[in-house]
Amino acid sequence: MNRTISGLDNLLANPERHIKGKTVGLVVNHTSLAGDHRHSIVHFRSHPKFVLKKLFAPEHGLYGVEQDMVGVGGGRDPVSGLEVVSLYGNEAESLSPKPEILAGLDTLVFDIQDIGSRYYTFVYTMANCMRVCREAGIRMVVCDRPNPIGGDRMEGNLVGEAWRSFVGQYPLPNRHGMTAGELALLFNGHFGVGCDLSVVPMRGWTRSLWHDETSLLWVAPSPNMPTLATAAVYPGMCLVEGTGLSEGRGTALPFEQTGAPYIDPRELTRALAEEDLPGVYFRPHYFKPTFHKWAGKVCGGIQLHVTDRGRFKPVLTGVAVLRAIARLYPRDFQWRAEPYEFVGDRPAIDLLYGNPLLRERHIPGDTPLREIEESWREELAEFGRTRRDYLLY
Repeated sequence: MNRTISGLDNLLANPERHIKGKTVGLVVNHTSLAGDHRHSIVHFRSHPKFVLKKLFAPEHGLYGVEQDMVGVGGGRDPVSGLEVVSLYGNEAESLSPKPEILAGLDTLVFDIQDIGSRYYTFVYTMANCMRVCREAGIRMVVCDRPNPIGGDRMEGNLVGEAWRSFVGQYPLPNRHGMTAGELALLFNGHFGVGCDLSVVPMRGWTRSLWHDETSLLWVAPSPNMPTLATAAVYPGMCLVEGTGLSEGRGTALPFEQTGAPYIDPRELTRALAEEDLPGVYFRPHYFKPTFHKWAGKVCGGIQLHVTDRGRFKPVLTGVAVLRAIARLYPRDFQWRAEPYEFVGDRPAIDLLYGNPLLRERHIPGDTPLREIEESWREELAEFGRTRRDYLLY
């Protein structure tokens, strides 16, 4: 196990290097723990070098208790008594703080654990705060944390301009292989946010490390991201959100299992075994969600067991799962039709995949999986060249 010092601990040890002025706001949730396992709010409240004035909370709320796409209100933190500003309300405008809310702050600090997949909204909350900090003339500080699924692999295609949303605000691949701090530098430099930005790096983390190879505690970043195993499959299995299939919400294994009442688990398992996907075993499985899609119904489907995470290709696997189900059950399989992440004029699956090709060509067509994977190669190479200037480790 590698001893990893988080950006938060480095900031607390030497705040003068990064924090401008005396008054500070924190963009945090329950994952913002220092090396002594105490929350950053506790440290900032008692630190002699600055005054903590206000808290800002992302999707799922300050303590990560709300479900996906549930609007979160503001109010007072019952522990510290500080004002909490929600950055995930009931409308798209709520996703960014209003400049006047930042009045009286000299520095805004972001410290939240990301999971390494472009759909996860925390890094876009960070980007929106950076943009508003630029407008308000306030410094933005980002405390870096590990990419929990490693920083040495990328997979997938980039998000097309017409399909940008809060699950794909910038042209990133599904698995981008960057930390939140590196993404902040990318957003600020390459994508032109242009705020007064200071990124506090970690010590003791290298790109090949997964979260369980660090000395940091795993704190579930959201209600349906309970374990590192969930994060491992999420870059591909999040695509299930764009369908009528259960992605396992309402069970103990979100994203590690998928299905619907009309699926025969053994038939699906046989079809997926023929694809010979690396690093994963598909187990025929039944489950009953307690809420969300197919709540109270027994669903047939599969559970994904990652047997070799070094060889596992989560995005290609997610595409293979959707295609197998669509081929086996064409009369039952459906794309999600409801609005998704404040967008109602484009299908959810197109927002998640980054363009309509998955829905229009890859799922209904007979393109081999290897050709679908090959279609990502040029964009991945382009992104790899772009990100190179913003890597810290």
